[in-house]
Amino acid sequence: MTDNDSGAEAAAGTGDGGDGRGQATPPETPRRPVTDDLHGESITDPYRWLEGDDAEVSEWTDAQNRYAEAVLDTSHREALAERFESLGRVGQYGPVTPAGDRLFQEVKRPDDEQPGLYAYDDPEAIGTDEGTALVDPNGWAGDGTVSMDWFVPGPEGAYLAYGVAEGGDEQYDVRIVDVATAEVVETVEGAGRTQEGGFAWVEGDPTDGSDTTGDATDPRGFYYVTTGGADGDEGADGQLDKAIRYHEFGSDSVPADDRVVADDVGETTWPTLVTDGDALIAGYVEGWERSDVYGYRGDPAAADLEPVLTGYDAVFTPTIDGDRGRLLLATDHGADFSRVLAAPLADALAGEAADPAAYDELVPETDAVLRSVELAGDRILAHYHRDASSELAVLDADGEREQTVDLPAFPSVAGVHGASDDPEAYLTVQSFADPPSVRRVDLGDGTTETLCRQSTAVEVDIEVSQERFESADGTEVPAFVVRRSDVEPDGDNPALLTGYGGFRVNRTPTFDRFRLPFLAAGGVFVLATLRGGTEYGEPWHEAGRRGNKQRVFDDALAVADGLAETGWADPDRIGVTGGSNGGLLVGALITRQPERFAVALCHVPLLDMLRFHRFLLGASWTTEYGHPEEDPEAFAYLRKYSPYHNAPEADYPPTMFTTALGDTRVHPSHARKMTALVQERNTGDESIVLRVEDDAGHGVGKPTSMQVRENSERWGFVFERMGIDPESR
Repeated sequence: MTDNDSGAEAAAGTGDGGDGRGQATPPETPRRPVTDDLHGESITDPYRWLEGDDAEVSEWTDAQNRYAEAVLDTSHREALAERFESLGRVGQYGPVTPAGDRLFQEVKRPDDEQPGLYAYDDPEAIGTDEGTALVDPNGWAGDGTVSMDWFVPGPEGAYLAYGVAEGGDEQYDVRIVDVATAEVVETVEGAGRTQEGGFAWVEGDPTDGSDTTGDATDPRGFYYVTTGGADGDEGADGQLDKAIRYHEFGSDSVPADDRVVADDVGETTWPTLVTDGDALIAGYVEGWERSDVYGYRGDPAAADLEPVLTGYDAVFTPTIDGDRGRLLLATDHGADFSRVLAAPLADALAGEAADPAAYDELVPETDAVLRSVELAGDRILAHYHRDASSELAVLDADGEREQTVDLPAFPSVAGVHGASDDPEAYLTVQSFADPPSVRRVDLGDGTTETLCRQSTAVEVDIEVSQERFESADGTEVPAFVVRRSDVEPDGDNPALLTGYGGFRVNRTPTFDRFRLPFLAAGGVFVLATLRGGTEYGEPWHEAGRRGNKQRVFDDALAVADGLAETGWADPDRIGVTGGSNGGLLVGALITRQPERFAVALCHVPLLDMLRFHRFLLGASWTTEYGHPEEDPEAFAYLRKYSPYHNAPEADYPPTMFTTALGDTRVHPSHARKMTALVQERNTGDESIVLRVEDDAGHGVGKPTSMQVRENSERWGFVFERMGIDPESR
């Protein structure tokens, strides 16, 4: 076809389905080259037109989905689908959040598409039907694609705010529910990318004098971070237009109706908010490298943020200890593994603690990486990562360690919430072998009591070890090797490798019920601790960002080679999977060593690293990746590894790209363009497919039925391409 041919006609003959190894053919994609000059180099983009969202792109997408269906419609998918239905339809329980005398929890029943939100008066009722149902998205319109993605209880638990999005687009309406009546009392529509960390309640009675619950601690209103919408057009994404606003209780609104507290927020900055019900502390997180802290106390209707601690090249994460009138800052300032500083809150708000030296060191740096602190009664819970697994320590109010919380081997802890007046806290914990469970912690002795846990329909005796492999520069790269307990390193095992390596994101052990059939069939799952996260402190992050990004890919290849050399994997049956920044990893690996991998799953990926900054949230990631247009040095290293600009003619492994039309983080054009390019340059017989979801986003808020279908397709693709019998074990 010529460059002027229509993509609609090219989609007509996708062939018969079969096993996808040649009986189905991908739709042809017209080449319409566009050439740009960047820093003296001509860069030609043959598929720029796939960045659009017009009818032709929609027709091309439909053709790709039809081709993908022809390839993915195999006996392996069919055999797994029934098992995944039972694996997907299980009880799931979110973290417990105390507020006043109430406890709040998301619960997803086996037949639910989305989790609902419950309020409990009795801890013994957690995870049961004995609570008050506050929110049930399963009764909403949208075939399960309208979701509640976050919630924040108000002071004393009298009210609760939650965010509602459609199709996983992370564009939220904020609803306020009266907990006593379970009725929505007001709504802020179109708040944009408002999140739990950007929402903070203000104590005080409603100014209109209304009496709803009779509770003297009814909130007066709330501060919240708003953004514009996800416009999606090049250079015009409204999500980067951010403001902190104050909403007074009393009526429904849109953000434009609410007072602007601050709107001097840069593209690469994301504010987080904390209060003690009165004072407001705002952390302005700049990229993934530093933050400034601002504060205010007074009439919220006249709020004007003042500097608290600014101008330092470190991250400061604030917590207000209202009972003791102090501001706590978890920081990597002077501590690669992080520590906690403390100062009187009044001094901080008055500008008298504008230097880290003015703070006391409350929690010193240790040999484990401090991730967060949570107040619980008269104690502090410190969450650490040691060798990429969670450790939870109970400290007294002065920061002295009292004990370590009892956890399983290789755990991941999340949702740590302390009760303000009781010597207890709540958390969720999971591991590769243990489904997520909700536990209550006795802060007196560190013991835990399981209140409820996710069930699973498949029992596999799982064994985990943490291996180390030498990367290209001699650095030891840890990796978790997960397998059935009787699987030996005999060089005959299929293996699936994953990792992330960026944005200070730590990948710790998690339970995936859809992974169980793979493990049961003798598969080996490997999570590599790649540089770019902070599993080993800020130096681990620095070693994998900007100009050091190549090291992340070196690390992953070293783990893949090491799996073959140590016998954990058959060299010819090593697959790779990853999403978002992890999708960039997959794209880099298959373009750098396409012969190395037996199968590749590349989800919601970044792949065009010379234009990523032009779409959606991309401009905010230039602090992590570098700016290809404004910085010649960044252009040079991005040009060197950008998957879209380094895809050779080669025998590519069977590869599945996925994206979604509602993704407001990574634009679908990355996956579209890369699919077209790799299909064009694939000299082998393996299939390169693109699966595009209509009613989904980057991953948040997917209904159970969609999760089951997606996992059936993805794991069916892996099983079929790796020659694994889905009926085994």
